[in-house]
Amino acid sequence: MTRQNPAKSKTPGRRAAQATTARPRKTTRKSSAKRPATSAKAARSTAARWSQRVTDSSDALDLKHGVFTLKDPKRIAASLKRSAEQSKRRKTSAFRSALSMLTFYINRAGRTLPQAQRTRLERAKDELRRQFGR
Repeated sequence: MTRQNPAKSKTPGRRAAQATTARPRKTTRKSSAKRPATSAKAARSTAARWSQRVTDSSDALDLKHGVFTLKDPKRIAASLKRSAEQSKRRKTSAFRSALSMLTFYINRAGRTLPQAQRTRLERAKDELRRQFGR
């Protein structure tokens, strides 16, 4: 016995009738009236970011809260150096860990980082090199 495609069947049968019957599709479209309107900035600030999680709970360093928002590049560098030297979990040198975390923060902030803070963090990189004698 050969099996035929019901849509190509010459004799209209039950299966052929079912195949040609169109079923209404379920729509999963969400209405804008059901959800509250949020701005892009508000949505961005409440979204869980993996980069924020890395900055907060890095496996290499235990950073002081708000270290990247300090005003003095020397204090930023000193805090990063202290964190890197005290860490027992880092896989590379203290200098490299500290500089990597600082570079990671600058790169992940991207265009949203204000120019004044970017300049301050770039100076902190130079200060970090100075404090490690490199």
